[in-house]
Amino acid sequence: MLMVTGLVWHERFLFHNPTLRYGSRFEPEVHFEHPSTKRRIYTLLMASGLGDHLQSITARPATRTELERFHTPEYLDRIEELSRAGGGVAGEAAPFGPGSFEVAALAVGGCIEAVEAVVTGRVTNAYALVRPPGHHAERDQGRGFCLLANAALAIMSARAVHGVGKVAVIDWDVHHGNGTEQAFYDDPDVLTISIHQDRNYPIDTGASGDRGSGSGVGANVNIPLPPGCGLGAYEAVFDRIVEPLVRRHGPELIVVTSGFDAGAFDPLGAMCLTSNHFGALARRVVHLAGELCDGRLLMTHEGGYSTYEAPFAGLRVLEAMSGHATDWVDPLAGDVDAWPHQPLQPWQADLVERYRLEFGLEP
Repeated sequence: MLMVTGLVWHERFLFHNPTLRYGSRFEPEVHFEHPSTKRRIYTLLMASGLGDHLQSITARPATRTELERFHTPEYLDRIEELSRAGGGVAGEAAPFGPGSFEVAALAVGGCIEAVEAVVTGRVTNAYALVRPPGHHAERDQGRGFCLLANAALAIMSARAVHGVGKVAVIDWDVHHGNGTEQAFYDDPDVLTISIHQDRNYPIDTGASGDRGSGSGVGANVNIPLPPGCGLGAYEAVFDRIVEPLVRRHGPELIVVTSGFDAGAFDPLGAMCLTSNHFGALARRVVHLAGELCDGRLLMTHEGGYSTYEAPFAGLRVLEAMSGHATDWVDPLAGDVDAWPHQPLQPWQADLVERYRLEFGLEP
């Protein structure tokens, strides 16, 4: 299948300025969610030549109507006013500076434009390289560096405007996708799957027993993994849980909330993936989308805080999505790929099997 891959990028995404607020006895440091990781992803895409094979999708600000499909008017009013006044705090671990509301609305609008391009057939799949991230943002508060729910709002737009029915969301960010979960917790038509490091962030969400509510019971799936998991554990999760559940759901669209903080060099996670591994996971999702929904796939960028690792992970994922390989090699990935604990470990296999049975999948 000939694939056309779209890319959302805007220089204004770099202008969002989160700040650390640890008081006067902490030497000032650059915030983890600083702009250079995203800028370096985009720069590597262009420098490698892969950008020549991607179709640009223009971001635009999301409208108030679009934002209110999930967020409360009171929350939107509050962060917009704070943004105009010089910044503030949207919620737990979600500080922002002047103008950040406008940048966040542009990120949402970019994701909406990307999903529209996918569902209308202008592109086969798309990657929204946006900032700030969104999968932790809840209905009435920001959390975990996130102000607005980028992926959830894009899905809601696709359903409201384009009549998209069933959607499957796969979140491979190292942190639990609590905001996306909240958005669809009682909705049987949106399958949300979060693969995350157990109780990393938020520490009070993401348990495997949180399965949804009402008619949505069973359509919310959490797969908390212990620290130290590598490619073997993630492939087992895809083989035995993710792919069977997505096939059973039968989506018209697949959305990946794509964080690279499960990488071995990330400062906010304790997993062992490499850029090559993210590419391997992306190839699986591309194949699954081709099998189930004519390739319709949207990826929205979330975390990933290693300025070295995130760019190569982004390159490998976009190579998989577009079908165009480059000759740019991640010089450290090979060493980590060879770590002896990368294959599936017995205790990891036991945990995956327990989850598989818990989620009602057949032997």
